[in-house]
Amino acid sequence: MQVIIAADYEDMSDRAAAIVIEAVRRKPDIVLGLATGSTPEGLYARLVAAHQEDGLDFSRVVTFNLDEYVDLPPDHPQSYRYFMNEKLFDHVNIDKANTHVPNGMAECLSDECARYEQMLLDAGGIDLQVLGIGRDGHIAFNEPGTALHSPTHIAALTPETIEDNSRFFDNSEDVPRFAITMGVGSITHARRCLLLTSGESKAPAARAAIEGPVTSMVTGSALQMHSSTVAIVDAAAAAKLDRIDYYRWQQENWDRIAERL
Repeated sequence: MQVIIAADYEDMSDRAAAIVIEAVRRKPDIVLGLATGSTPEGLYARLVAAHQEDGLDFSRVVTFNLDEYVDLPPDHPQSYRYFMNEKLFDHVNIDKANTHVPNGMAECLSDECARYEQMLLDAGGIDLQVLGIGRDGHIAFNEPGTALHSPTHIAALTPETIEDNSRFFDNSEDVPRFAITMGVGSITHARRCLLLTSGESKAPAARAAIEGPVTSMVTGSALQMHSSTVAIVDAAAAAKLDRIDYYRWQQENWDRIAERL
């Protein structure tokens, strides 16, 4: 795992956007895995700017979102389909038919999980997966204890996740208790992963995922076994990393061989 220490949230978003923009320009029909929540908002704002100001072309891009709440319709302001439309899809030239979010309103949820997993396979897999991380170290809605080889499945949200997400709802009782989520196995099958972590409250999770033991109790730690993951961590979230000096040294000297990679 390559660890990049960013100065702050804006720097983290700039660095993440540079990676995604380069990937889209290099492969116009790229398959992107996308995350929701406050962490990637800066990234999406920069992608919109790159399209509107510099002509970044999304016309052939295919996207798969990590997850969706069960029993929230797509037009609900807190659904992840609504979020993606508002933050990215409505502002770039992407074909909405190529943007995929699990259907939380499906009559048979297990069938929807199988359908979504098959769609990932049919698309040839994800080229670049964007990820955030929860305070307990979970990625997507893969709460502690989720099998590290899990496919797309139904997740029961922990009280901590419900509390964290309640800020987006009128009260905690309105937060759905279940979600459809890509599994840890689905995520780690991506060719590249981009993990974004910001804020002091995420510092323990960053340390656990990047430097702790690989364990199903911290599903983000599975990324340690991935062959091509970049973790961009802002200074506040990096505060508890034991090897922060090494990460900074590596970052400062990387350009010496960058052109040969």
